Amino acid sequence: MPINTIADDCALAWQEQALCAQTGPEFFYPEPGSSTREAKQLCAACEGRAACLEYALANDERFGVWGGLSEQERLRLRRPPR
Repeated sequence: MPINTIADDCALAWQEQALCAQTGPEFFYPEPGSSTREAKQLCAACEGRAACLEYALANDERFGVWGGLSEQERLRLRRPPR
């Protein structure tokens, strides 16, 4: 198990204040075909949204809503433009 450093703790400090920390995971990990609207609404009001999206992209999070974007939307950000 890796040892946490102060830098790691600072990089993840946004999680403590994030609105998603105050709700259940069902909003952010909906069943396939379900709406992500509620999660995106919470994300839009969250001050940690940019840090959350940056974390998801840097860590290749493939499931759920992160930083206000669904899996498909994050995938489009990672793909090079044609």
